[in-house]
Amino acid sequence: MDRRSILKNAGIAGVLAAGVAPAVHAQAAVRWRLASSFPKSLDTLFGGAELFAKKVKEMSGGKFEITTHAAGELMPAFGVLDGVQNGTVECAHTAPYYFFGKDETFALDCAIPFGLNSRQMTAWMVHGNGMKLMREHYAKYNIVNFMLGNTGTQMGGWFRKQIKSSADLKGLKFRVGGFAGKVLERMGAVPQNIPAGEIYQSLEKGTIDAAEWISPYDDLKLGLNKVAPFYYYPGWWEGGPQLTLMVNQKAYDALSPENKAIVEAASTLAHVDIQAKYDAFNPGALKQLAAQKTKVLPFPKEMMDVAFKHSQAVYSELNEKNANWKKVYADYSKFRADQNWWFRFGEARFDSFMQAQKL
Repeated sequence: MDRRSILKNAGIAGVLAAGVAPAVHAQAAVRWRLASSFPKSLDTLFGGAELFAKKVKEMSGGKFEITTHAAGELMPAFGVLDGVQNGTVECAHTAPYYFFGKDETFALDCAIPFGLNSRQMTAWMVHGNGMKLMREHYAKYNIVNFMLGNTGTQMGGWFRKQIKSSADLKGLKFRVGGFAGKVLERMGAVPQNIPAGEIYQSLEKGTIDAAEWISPYDDLKLGLNKVAPFYYYPGWWEGGPQLTLMVNQKAYDALSPENKAIVEAASTLAHVDIQAKYDAFNPGALKQLAAQKTKVLPFPKEMMDVAFKHSQAVYSELNEKNANWKKVYADYSKFRADQNWWFRFGEARFDSFMQAQKL
């Protein structure tokens, strides 16, 4: 045996003796693109996708990089599902209820009128049957889904005129996201599905009469208080809207087990961060809006009651015509009933007491 062979074998023996297996193949670098449904100006939503990508890179030691692209850069805001399904991009960050026109079941991965609040939604996804059922749904579109954010209960939006009863909604051109339009349409409103970046201009020009986006922090950034004086609450159609990371199935299957774990861990971290950011910054933003003479008002109870009634009618009809919806909604609605029964004992009672105190 020559000297080089002796050194080579001694080196391997030394590594094995130390209990460390020699690396046979270096893991290949992975490069993905993420298409967002949101503009860069919203550091909550687009920022959540950026945080996800940042953590993926950090946890992979720089070997797994994801570039993030705002709505309109690679594809339109509402084109991201098709983009992921077809493999144009590897992943997207969006609000799934935008795609209820393809199948109303998508809304159950985000929010439906008088649905789960944010904590209940996460509970359903993680410890209920939510993730299992939605994974089955997304598989039909060549997509794997992950939770990536929740805004908490949203505001009811900005109106050019005061809403005193449900009758005031008749003929109202209302920018509203996703599934809520089905209910508002029955109440006489004319729902409009407009991306965030176009809301201000549409309200300013009078193309629409009202618009909801999310909550004070983002609404202030969009300047919506400058074009509509009345700010209503709550957004009964979005009690806990969940945002989703959609990943192309083929791209996901090509990942190593380590990188699959990294995607899940990074999306979960960003999921928590997005709502924490809203909860931290909404109070200050609402105070700013009030200081600028925004009229912050509750929706009339009569209107809420009418909306609830119409919502239940919509769900009953969907149970009759959409088997996929019926399967998922049956589990969702049972979970919602149990959650609301429980929350009234602890959470609701504590919150109502604390909110009545002078702190």
